[in-house]
Amino acid sequence: METDAHRQTQSLTSRLLQWCSQAWEAATETDVIGQLDDRTLAELSRDCGVSTDQLKRLASAGPHAADEMVALMLAINIDPAEVARLYPEQFRDMQVNCSLCESKDRCRHDLGEQVIDREYLRYCSNADHLKALQQEAPLLMA
Repeated sequence: METDAHRQTQSLTSRLLQWCSQAWEAATETDVIGQLDDRTLAELSRDCGVSTDQLKRLASAGPHAADEMVALMLAINIDPAEVARLYPEQFRDMQVNCSLCESKDRCRHDLGEQVIDREYLRYCSNADHLKALQQEAPLLMA
């Protein structure tokens, strides 16, 4: 029989392992970016449509740095896959904004409390884009 204490310990352990995994991924990507020569870094930045500084910050943020954006889209009934398919450049720009956002703690809190649909307009740098996307019926989830 599983006790509450056992479940809490497993949950804490799972969260810690997930955090370590994410930190490792971010460190590895940062190391790879850091080893590039200036010319290659500039070319990669140009290909990605971001500055070299932004590219370094994005690599440091890790591969899950824009997960909140997808969660927010789902919370406000926007299909992220359709946005990515129909508007790939806008989707990428929104991912960059989210990845470099300074309101992540508030966003995560609002997602967890399930109040994000009412609160994101106050602080989300993608709010204007998201409001516009909500007006497009093909992007809304059934």
